[in-house]
Amino acid sequence: MTVRVRIAPSPTGDPHVGTAYMALFNLIFARHFGGKFILRIEDTDRTRSRPEYEENIYKALAWTGITWDEGPDVGGPYGPYRQSERTAIYQKYCQELLDAGKAYKCFATPQELQEMREIGAKTGSKLGYDRRYRNLSAEEIAEREARGESYTIRLKVPLSGDCVFEDAIKGRISFPYADIDDQVLQKSDGFPTYHLANVVDDHLMGITHVIRGDEWISSTPKHVLLYEVFGWTPPVFMHMPLLLGRDGKKLSKRKNPTSIFYYRDSGYLPEAFVNFLTLMGYSMSDGREIYTLDEIIKEFDPKRIGVSGAVFDITKLDWINQQYVIQHIPQDKLWERLKAWSFNNDFMNRLMPLAHSRMKNFGDFMELADFLFINHLPYAEPLFEVPGVTKTKIAAIYQTIIWELDRSENWGGSGMNEASRKIAELFGVNHKKVVMPLLFACIMGKRHGLPLFDSVDLLGKDRVRVRLLQSMEFNGGLSSKKVDALKKAYENGSMAAVEHDLV
Repeated sequence: MTVRVRIAPSPTGDPHVGTAYMALFNLIFARHFGGKFILRIEDTDRTRSRPEYEENIYKALAWTGITWDEGPDVGGPYGPYRQSERTAIYQKYCQELLDAGKAYKCFATPQELQEMREIGAKTGSKLGYDRRYRNLSAEEIAEREARGESYTIRLKVPLSGDCVFEDAIKGRISFPYADIDDQVLQKSDGFPTYHLANVVDDHLMGITHVIRGDEWISSTPKHVLLYEVFGWTPPVFMHMPLLLGRDGKKLSKRKNPTSIFYYRDSGYLPEAFVNFLTLMGYSMSDGREIYTLDEIIKEFDPKRIGVSGAVFDITKLDWINQQYVIQHIPQDKLWERLKAWSFNNDFMNRLMPLAHSRMKNFGDFMELADFLFINHLPYAEPLFEVPGVTKTKIAAIYQTIIWELDRSENWGGSGMNEASRKIAELFGVNHKKVVMPLLFACIMGKRHGLPLFDSVDLLGKDRVRVRLLQSMEFNGGLSSKKVDALKKAYENGSMAAVEHDLV
């Protein structure tokens, strides 16, 4: 048997460190056992998937040095490798399940589903859908279709019994079918859900081992059941430990820098970043912490994969990166690497017009521009002092700016200008006297300096996002409860309901 493994990221946002983490272990597994590593793009979410996001996945993984044997960009014998190009395949297999009585057409409206969720929350039910359309007669289905009612296609999950499967890392796992929803397989627009497409593609592409994060364990019974109803042999499942934030919860972009580009743009070496990621899920037999990708591929043993989640500790990453700088970059080559990072002509040519009229002498340059080359700004309490504005309100302003930038999908200087003015109006504060000083403090670590919005363009989305998060944390942050209330107020366009919580 030739080992075949894959990753299947969705092109719906910034390339996540979790994507690199899973890609890395799939690559290591494939190379160690002489197999193939496949990249498949799961772009069935038509509202969020973008070609530029797909391109960013390629760029981010290329920076880490991770390569694949088959994929949308390199081709292969099992293409197409982009799910949006495989819709007819999924519809064919979905129809097979309908014909076999293993799936059914569900005519539940969004309003009905919301009511079911509310009832379920009150009764403590684990199921969000009450299966009311599971047993419609052929005549009832025909009548509804004749009236033009839209429908999804759901899997008929057994009403009793257990789904039992072996995980090569976790061991034997069991789920009662009574706790598993009748999963949607095909959406009303004819596109598949993740669960159907995932299983069909893994089968047709000959995937032998599914190596993915712990968060997918609860979905595995649905996948195992699909293999069973199709009459296919399932792959070996291996669920890797989750990447955790400092709070012990799943790594989230709401609290942590999660974009691969952030680490690239912040000056980390790709070899060090890859070394660090392997430590999140694996331990070498001799306890080494510094080693090359080739070394871990050669010595890899699946039995040494961790079981519990690993804290994504940037302090540890800093130490590992320092070892790589010391051991792998000769002193006479260091300036070349620094120039390639941010002291290159392209970057400096963008910076010079901003600094040109603000220097009394050349010695002023670094004082003006230091924030562009620093990852951890020396924030101080006086920087964030604005008369009549509490720390909680300051944190809320930063959070809503993030949401507004995400909504507009414009993280450049113009987007920041528009977002900050909108948020000032939303909070009923003066843009120039309140929001602008807070943005200077956040972005530059000072109250005055280079043009703010042009500086946002130079820093880029990922570093700007992290500075907003760091400024939130410096000002005490926001509890999950306050974030939820703030999000509702932001979406409703009025801070009145939460104003008393921000004082």
